[in-house]
Amino acid sequence: MINLLLPWVLLALPIPLLMYLLPAKNQNQAAALKMPILIQNTSSERFSAKTKKSPRILLLLIWSLIVLSASQPQWLGEAVNVPTEGREMMIAVDLSGSMQVEDMQINGSTVNRLDMLKVLLGEFIERRTGDRLGLILFGDDAYMQTPMTFDRKTVQQMLDEAVLGLVGKQTAIGDAIALAVKRFDTKKQSNRVLLLLTDGQNTAGKITPEQALELAVAKNITIYSVGIGADVMIQDSIFGKRRINPSSELDEESLQQLASKTGGYYFRARDSKDMSEIYQLLDALEPIEQDQQQMRPLTALFYWPLSTALLLSFLYLIWLNLPTITLKGANS
Repeated sequence: MINLLLPWVLLALPIPLLMYLLPAKNQNQAAALKMPILIQNTSSERFSAKTKKSPRILLLLIWSLIVLSASQPQWLGEAVNVPTEGREMMIAVDLSGSMQVEDMQINGSTVNRLDMLKVLLGEFIERRTGDRLGLILFGDDAYMQTPMTFDRKTVQQMLDEAVLGLVGKQTAIGDAIALAVKRFDTKKQSNRVLLLLTDGQNTAGKITPEQALELAVAKNITIYSVGIGADVMIQDSIFGKRRINPSSELDEESLQQLASKTGGYYFRARDSKDMSEIYQLLDALEPIEQDQQQMRPLTALFYWPLSTALLLSFLYLIWLNLPTITLKGANS
């Protein structure tokens, strides 16, 4: 809807009409400047005649547009929910080479761990309406893909665009935790949560998980760690089918320690059902902020009537001087 910031300015609209209430000008008053007869018979008379023929409606329209612009019209948008206070949740996703193991099921299709994570984690992100979310991708090193933001669509898009091998094939868990600690906003009083998703153990990086854990504890950061991977997988070989454990390299003990010492929990996701249940538990452990304020975005509209008034004024001046321009062209 349209709203006027200074509606009282509209009281100036009838000012041109008051001009007609002023006493008439004395026609016998002598002119202040005498002009040559030739000029009086040409340009002066033509300009005067043109002025008398000028449409008063156009002038009133220009005045009305200027007054309307001065009243500062604004477009009041739809109400948008803004959380009064929420939590900061950093999501760290493992992009190491082992995430390409196809031991997960989504809608009856076998997919790799990363593809399963994109689907279910995307749904989780969509529900976190009251949180500032950030995304870290880690492999050989840890990289900040999306800084803290309320824009959940951007976070989800960055997750969807992540590909295996983007940041290397190893697993730098310690670096991922340290980067999350560094990027949390220490100026705001909010719950700081790190959701760490990995399918392996720390094999790279400059900081060990133990060192990163000390930093997280000092900054009051809660870590929820998730170990991804099935326990049993049927693999074809030259000797036929055999059962293997695709999660043999998963360091559950380290992940449990990271969670317990920061007040969080460790979860084990052996399939997509487990992962979905984990996200539901996280929604319960870290509930979405419900107490929200609403704001309505404002868009200034004053430049529309103002630009229209300027354009009409410019065209009006051209129209007034059109006979003079034509006369000069004829004399040349």
